[in-house]
Amino acid sequence: MGKKLYHGAAYYPELWDRIVIDQDLQLMKETGINVIRMGEFAWSTLEPEEGKIDVSFFAELINKFYENGIETVMCTPTPTPPIWMTHGFPERLFVDMAGRRMGHGSRQHICTNNQYFRERAAIIAEKLAKGLGSLPGLIGWQLDNEFKAHVNECTCATCKELWNKWLREKYRTIGSLNNDWKTGTGQPAYQSFDEVPVPENIPTFTNSSLRMTYRMFSMEKIAEFADEQAEVIRQYSKAPITHNSSIGFHVDNERLFKNLDFASFDTYAAIEHAGAYLINCDIWRNLKKDKGFWIMETSPSFSASLEGTATPHPNGYLKAEAAAAYALGSEAFCYWLWRQQRTGCEQPHGSVISAWGKPAIGYENVLEVERMREALEPILLSSESCQAEVALVYSDHAKAYFQNGPFKKLNYRGFITEFYQQILSNGIHRDVIQPGADLEGYKLLFTPYLPSLPADAAERARQFTEKGGIWITGPLTGDGGTAIPKDDDELVSEQKYGEGKIVQLHFIPRSEEEKKRLEKIIDQYANEAGVGLRMDISPGTIAIPRKAEGNQIWVMVNMDGNGGEIDLPFKGYDLLSECAVPCGRTEIGKFDYKVLQSFESHSLQFREIMGKLGISGGVKAKRNQAKMYD
Repeated sequence: MGKKLYHGAAYYPELWDRIVIDQDLQLMKETGINVIRMGEFAWSTLEPEEGKIDVSFFAELINKFYENGIETVMCTPTPTPPIWMTHGFPERLFVDMAGRRMGHGSRQHICTNNQYFRERAAIIAEKLAKGLGSLPGLIGWQLDNEFKAHVNECTCATCKELWNKWLREKYRTIGSLNNDWKTGTGQPAYQSFDEVPVPENIPTFTNSSLRMTYRMFSMEKIAEFADEQAEVIRQYSKAPITHNSSIGFHVDNERLFKNLDFASFDTYAAIEHAGAYLINCDIWRNLKKDKGFWIMETSPSFSASLEGTATPHPNGYLKAEAAAAYALGSEAFCYWLWRQQRTGCEQPHGSVISAWGKPAIGYENVLEVERMREALEPILLSSESCQAEVALVYSDHAKAYFQNGPFKKLNYRGFITEFYQQILSNGIHRDVIQPGADLEGYKLLFTPYLPSLPADAAERARQFTEKGGIWITGPLTGDGGTAIPKDDDELVSEQKYGEGKIVQLHFIPRSEEEKKRLEKIIDQYANEAGVGLRMDISPGTIAIPRKAEGNQIWVMVNMDGNGGEIDLPFKGYDLLSECAVPCGRTEIGKFDYKVLQSFESHSLQFREIMGKLGISGGVKAKRNQAKMYD
């Protein structure tokens, strides 16, 4: 990886005959698809009977596609265990918080904590790694598929036993648990760890500490399962390992990706939710810093659909999505799916090719993405993402807290995305980081909607502030209590702290007026912190800085389809159209993209190149240079 920009699709060859597979291979080459992902739902194909595992079909395909210039990310098939694993074994099935036991026929219907499932999952992962891990066409592994996308916490007997053991290791004494959860206030105290139930139906209020801690237990256990599979694969394959996650799933992504090699996510945001799409790019870019992230799934046409139809993306938006992702550090932009399903529950889902092998809705937009990828690839591969000066902290634990605590209509995901959009609208290049992230290099730190901050993270934030950083905390943040209001009428308060300051936000920006107020506050403190990586741009357009051989380039992308304007603070050079761009207002077309470099830095590079050719300073070189910049 790292030697190209990948343009890919999920593929399910186990559903098609050889004639269709050959047709798909040719169509992929014509479309510009250079990577496929396959295998995540193929356990029944790989092991139709217990113990009879054959991976040769996928080995043959990986080699065949590689010979035609298409590489493969192979998945472990654990989200869809075969029926022989659960038929007659109800104790292996997932049980939800209402006590309902899942049945076979879809996916994620088994308890991933079940010991027998874990054993069989390790065996199938080992067989795949042994049989496919050394193939030159296999460039990566994906574990399972979308952990906890369709279910949340299992409450089966296996989980109850593991839960009590986990609590014992976490709290050591039952008195410590009772004190931490404040049992005895409307809820009887526990006498032993075995008495602590899983969250389930009760007559009235559930202890929020019980629900929140059970979510933490569940998030840890699914991450442990990922670690187990990765450990098995690494014994036989050097290819990097990932998982296709999302901020919408019931996982702790910081913990999940801790022991994986690169980060990837699935997204189906429509154009009206472009901010939700971009915040995912900024989160996943920073989960495994300095490694390209992958968009493993997105729709080539409409914003997903399982039981009907949806509004397709407007023509050009897919190109804008892909350009923004690549510029923000994505190594791959992949679709779900390549060929439309001809049967099953997801037939109406958007695809590149129809079930009968003809271009589907959005196919022309996929071709547009490929042309854009080819144009941007040499520029982006010779540059790298810039370290942002502004950081926004995102926390899956905070999301779980608002979902499980004593709250009503407090949507953390919506709140944090709206806050992010106010930073975005200021034209500020930003990182979205996890609570455990290093703060080196940042000037301005935002920690909104964090009911609690881990002690080590809070200490890093205080040190950041002492050294001169500005820490803006709140609303609804537990560590903002040190700020002292200057005026009873202010919505914002601040206090000096070392060389920097702590700023407390006292309002939730819900109305348009409040959102504009927050935008002005962000602008004020960005100026005060000396944030330089920002661009004066019109709404709906983003500016992404990148470093190239010591120089800075800006990738501009219009995301809303209305076109936009950029107030360029330097004389620029358009690296795509190869023409000069004057200082001041520059227009960008609908869903268009530009790559601009300052005139001075480009001129210097030009002279260096001409010097290497032995013609620097000559009349011809000067004439060509003057013509180029005129």
